Amino acid sequence: MAIDVKRHKKKVLDQKPNINLVPFIDILFTIMIFLVVTSNFSATDVQTDDASVEDGATGKPNVTDVSGDQEYYIMPVANLHKVTVNGQDRSDAISGDAVGVQARVIDQGQVSIRPGEIVITTPPGMPIDQAVQRPEL
Repeated sequence: MAIDVKRHKKKVLDQKPNINLVPFIDILFTIMIFLVVTSNFSATDVQTDDASVEDGATGKPNVTDVSGDQEYYIMPVANLHKVTVNGQDRSDAISGDAVGVQARVIDQGQVSIRPGEIVITTPPGMPIDQAVQRPEL
């Protein structure tokens, strides 16, 4: 019995490759589930625009024209427990983890926001009792 090499070679060349996609799909779904589970979708990520980074990041809130022309702006800070104005404690002005800050202080003074604390330096000539106010929530 002789081996027909030409027929075997033709049979091998005529075969189409058979690719099984089931393991490929399983691996893709496993990777996708891993990425979804390990991703962080919390809304607490801080995103800064390039303008605030170039300004030196003083901690001043960005008050825009759409905020209006109010005399006081409410500044909420998570777990706010201390407000200092020119070195004096004004924690009595806190209401509901927020404090009302005078617009002139935001524009001309300095407002530093730290976790649970706001430190304010008023512009010259502004009384301390007018710099912050207890917001009515």
